[in-house]
Amino acid sequence: MPGKRLAALAGCALLLLGACGTTEPPAEGDRSPAPAGASGGPVTVTDSRGAEITLDAPAERVVALEWAEAEMLVTLGVMPVGVSQVEDYGKWVTAAKLDASVRDVGTRAEPNVDTIVGLEPDLVVMEGYRSAPLVEQLEQYVPVLVTEGSDAGDNLNRMRDDFTMIAEAVGERAEAERVLSGFDAALAETKRKIADAGAAGESFVIADGWQEGNAIAIRPYGEGALASQLAIAAGLRNAWPGEVDKVWGLGQTDVEGLTTITDEDARFLYSASGGEDVFADGLADNAIWKSLPFVRAGHVHRMSDGIWTFGGPASSEQFLDELVSVFAS
Repeated sequence: MPGKRLAALAGCALLLLGACGTTEPPAEGDRSPAPAGASGGPVTVTDSRGAEITLDAPAERVVALEWAEAEMLVTLGVMPVGVSQVEDYGKWVTAAKLDASVRDVGTRAEPNVDTIVGLEPDLVVMEGYRSAPLVEQLEQYVPVLVTEGSDAGDNLNRMRDDFTMIAEAVGERAEAERVLSGFDAALAETKRKIADAGAAGESFVIADGWQEGNAIAIRPYGEGALASQLAIAAGLRNAWPGEVDKVWGLGQTDVEGLTTITDEDARFLYSASGGEDVFADGLADNAIWKSLPFVRAGHVHRMSDGIWTFGGPASSEQFLDELVSVFAS
């Protein structure tokens, strides 16, 4: 998927997703061997809807319709049997890589119900912003666990809760506790390194962007975005003054809108894992862009490719490493 479309979809809280096609019985021989997973008796998990999902045993064959949930599963040691947009996942998410066996189940906007059901999963995991009709259609054939996906009011604890909920469904609660303990240690270490470098309290702006014709759209991350909350927890300060949505903490602007950033020392971090770099290329000759304080000061930092800023603990630790390289190196 082109970078501009991916950026538009990655965290669009208003996107309503419809199911794709009708569902038919799986073809003979379509079921691949189940991945190794925890054994055990029945499990019951209450998801973000308040719905109770009861499974005869911890799920082993899991389909993930969003990348954060796919990353979380791999981090827990459960390789999903199906994921939306597998090829693009490999570009944007490097913290938890997928096996070659993972089937592509369609786009994140329109996953293919036939393909999902044909994999005979024990469980489908999807984010709460997706449409109710898709949930209802899938639930005719397979249990569906709905994560919250984002909460700009407290995205750090939301991420932990989603991760723990998935872990319970796949019988990996102990592994989740180990991973989250490591994440907490990484966050504390990042905060210490930034403070030791004398950078505590310094300001940042995080954004991504895409180009359509001659127009460049920029999406700044407000204080409630997951990546922003990670940086704030590490001792830094968000300098974006504009409005953002209440679910993802994301704003919408153009290059002129960046002139509202008045902090002379702000560092501008951006993501361009899809290959389209609108800041280095599309704005290279733009007079307004070149006049911005952080551009003139050389404080523009393209983040390492493959850091998913909407991910789970593994991607979050990658982002913390990036903050250290920018503010404490």
